[in-house]
Amino acid sequence: MRVLRRAWSRELRPLPPREVIRLAIQLLDHPGPWSRLVGYELIAHHPGGIQALTPAALRRLSTGLADWGSVDAFACYLSGPAWREGRLPTRQVHAWLRSPDRWLRRTAVVSTVALNVPARGGHGDTARTLAVCRQVVDDRDDMVEKALSWALRSLAPRDPREVARFVARHNDELSARVRREVGTKLRTGRKVERRRTGVAT
Repeated sequence: MRVLRRAWSRELRPLPPREVIRLAIQLLDHPGPWSRLVGYELIAHHPGGIQALTPAALRRLSTGLADWGSVDAFACYLSGPAWREGRLPTRQVHAWLRSPDRWLRRTAVVSTVALNVPARGGHGDTARTLAVCRQVVDDRDDMVEKALSWALRSLAPRDPREVARFVARHNDELSARVRREVGTKLRTGRKVERRRTGVAT
């Protein structure tokens, strides 16, 4: 499917980005596991696609998010980069954090990844990342908890001191999983500490 998406991206390249966004929105109504992901990638890989996104378009494209794969694709390909580039206001990200919908709360937290990970175009944004993380320190939904760990681990290489301070400040509120994974990242640069292996003598 990704091979097909690349071919479609080449064909759609001459179109105005707003036309590609309209197509992606139309794909949301098509059944099948790939329609949503293809639409998100068509926007992300179109010249000017992110810059043409509006808050209204992003809200429409977030409609129906109901699994971690589509949430992470939306957050990493669209909402995170749009937020980073000033196309999505912080108040919308914070509105998702207040939602009773676990998937929208995860969307908000995963959107911080694009602020910090170089492979996603991020250059580091401690203030915006931690402002989101603060609002979910005691959220025990598994999907949100995992997203919080990811967000803090993504910021750790950029600003390890502030991440360590955040974890210490919220130690009693954070889950054991978040404390463990982020602590390991700060110490070793990895999510999971490598087990030592050896031959008994």
